[in-house]
Amino acid sequence: MELVAYLAHRYLMHGWGWGWHKSHHEAHDGWWERNDLYAVVFAGFSLLLMWLDPEHRGLFWLGIGMATYGFLYFVVHDGLVHRRWPFHWVPRRGYMQRLYQAHRLHHAVEGKDGCVSFGFLYAPPVRVLRQRLREQHGTAPGDVRAGATDPAAEAALPDGP
Repeated sequence: MELVAYLAHRYLMHGWGWGWHKSHHEAHDGWWERNDLYAVVFAGFSLLLMWLDPEHRGLFWLGIGMATYGFLYFVVHDGLVHRRWPFHWVPRRGYMQRLYQAHRLHHAVEGKDGCVSFGFLYAPPVRVLRQRLREQHGTAPGDVRAGATDPAAEAALPDGP
């Protein structure tokens, strides 16, 4: 599922599907983003796969996998990273911190081009992502921090390379 999510995010959402995904990269006041339509479409596709395979031979389990991945995405991405839940927690170490930092760096770029880290469950090392941003944009570490939209998120980003 991670490969499919990476490819969909990189080439669909940051490609011809940018019209929906753009809302996810912009500040907004409401709870709903046009980007949330992707969740509706992917959930519908997941349900369709389960419905097409009532004997649970293959497509059903693919649909279950998609639904499980979508649930994890909803909880971690929307809740942890984008704070669309009532609880706010910024991880300070380990795997969750790396996911959090990688996604913050993904949002450090304005527009659809030149972003880094398109996956969800796997994130390259933060130093690698920061280096890619520097190479693509000539951005210094302090400039990359501008992509963090709140002080807690900014504090979670590492200094230097």
